[in-house]
Amino acid sequence: MKGRTIILDQVKGMEAAALLVDGKLDDLLIDHVDAPRPGAIYRGICDRPIKGQGGMMLRLSHGDVAFLRHGKGLRPGQALLVQVTGYGEGGKAIPVTDRVLFKSRYAIVTPGKPGMNISRQISDDDRRDELLTIAHEAHDQAHGLILRSSCATAAADDITDDVIAMQDLAAAVLDDADGTDPEALTEGDGPHTLAWREWTDRAEVVTEAGGFEAYGVLDQIAALTGSETALNPGSMVVEPTRALVAVDVNTGNDTSPAAALKANLAACRALPRALRLRGLGGQISIDFVSISKAHRRQVEQSLRAAFKADPIETALVGWTTMGLFELQRKRERAPLPLALLEDI
Repeated sequence: MKGRTIILDQVKGMEAAALLVDGKLDDLLIDHVDAPRPGAIYRGICDRPIKGQGGMMLRLSHGDVAFLRHGKGLRPGQALLVQVTGYGEGGKAIPVTDRVLFKSRYAIVTPGKPGMNISRQISDDDRRDELLTIAHEAHDQAHGLILRSSCATAAADDITDDVIAMQDLAAAVLDDADGTDPEALTEGDGPHTLAWREWTDRAEVVTEAGGFEAYGVLDQIAALTGSETALNPGSMVVEPTRALVAVDVNTGNDTSPAAALKANLAACRALPRALRLRGLGGQISIDFVSISKAHRRQVEQSLRAAFKADPIETALVGWTTMGLFELQRKRERAPLPLALLEDI
């Protein structure tokens, strides 16, 4: 099966979306966590400052607790509009930001940051001029506006409708920002909406029930319950722990002089997908096959190129004195529920 295919379905009663590229599972979204979704907007109530970190703990609705990293100038009891940025892992507080964005398929509305911008990925000058005209006609000037890269081939009416919808949502939420009690103002996007919003390249879309089984997605999900990923050559083991994600690269049966470098480069190309499908983030430590320091630069360049195309923010920290390579990846998704998926 060639090309891109988006499948919207359910797995064990949980809403799910899968992206296939040439028949291979490239991305997976499953709504399996009973917690606020990233992107959800709350009126939070400041609870107590975290001394030494400059942060603030907040109370959200339904008894949830959030952590705002930059809490300077805030006082306990103060109401604050915040947006969930990721999942709290292991009972930790939910990470939030006070820089609220209203994001859709074509537009991002930025309250408190006036101005108008167009994605740098759109390089055609004529198209940029067309988009500026569309934006000026739809923009109400009350908030900032960013037109996303998906606008490159979108119809003018679709972009206009999206901009207006996000501006109306921003106005409604900001009107509810004041209050004395915590309240959920938006619930965040589920897998099907996220797929429509983020997977914008041309693709066949399958919405019929049973699409996961018909297109072999269930079999590929089942393969994720194991920690080992086959490479060509060698293999890679991805094992999450409470503190970090450990990645071990092996050459397998290949004993040629170039085996170590080939296995490491193959791991660089495969790692973003392996982490993305399993929903893993945080601190990541990679134990590459031992190579000379002259080859480390080549491995690092390959790793940087691989993560450049990944949608989840990942910082390449660098090599440790023990020869490990460290990454810091945003916890934008909850880990894949392997225990729930073992018998699919």
